[in-house]
Amino acid sequence: MELREDFHVTNYMNQVQEEEMKRIANELHEGPGQQLFSVATGLEFLQSSIQEPGMREYAKELNQLLRRTIEEIRFISAELYPITLGKLGLEAALRSFFTLYTSTFGVVVHMNRSGERIELSENLSLAIFRCCQEALINIAAYAEVDEADVYFTWEKKSLKIDIRDKGKGFDKEAAIANHRMKGVAAMEQRMKQVGGEFSITSELAQGTTVTLLLPIQEGGMER
Repeated sequence: MELREDFHVTNYMNQVQEEEMKRIANELHEGPGQQLFSVATGLEFLQSSIQEPGMREYAKELNQLLRRTIEEIRFISAELYPITLGKLGLEAALRSFFTLYTSTFGVVVHMNRSGERIELSENLSLAIFRCCQEALINIAAYAEVDEADVYFTWEKKSLKIDIRDKGKGFDKEAAIANHRMKGVAAMEQRMKQVGGEFSITSELAQGTTVTLLLPIQEGGMER
């Protein structure tokens, strides 16, 4: 009984946290993000009208810095909450995140799909998005690669997602001993909350694969 109550409390707290992050992400996107984009557009116009070469080059450097700042704000906003998730769906939201991820970390993500895509609930889509996000952040931090792969395998009653890299890999027992598995624990917990399964395999110098397996009812809703 206590375990069930703890599960519901944890789930509720996660929902509250997600709603707050969604609010902040929207404010970043609609406020500073849009304002800085307007400034950058104006700066480009001024740059084209400057005659003195030195000042024109300086304006160009300022504009490049501003554009990088805008990209960072977009990435932070996407980390907080994927605004496109509810509007465009899971795969489109992930592709948008992959673009920002590549521009931030220099790791190109290849997305592959087999089977017919099923519309998922926003709750399930968000759990999958968060796990993919966490797995890719770990790749950027530890794998030492410039490419990663995300595979979607759609079945009538299940969805399997593999996030793979061919990086340096790690020793799982050593990682647990050194307290480097917190992100992994968070992914596992998210999958449990939506009735899914989580697994991770890794070998030194062979890379790492994170696998998410989720049961799907007709209509695309989680069980």
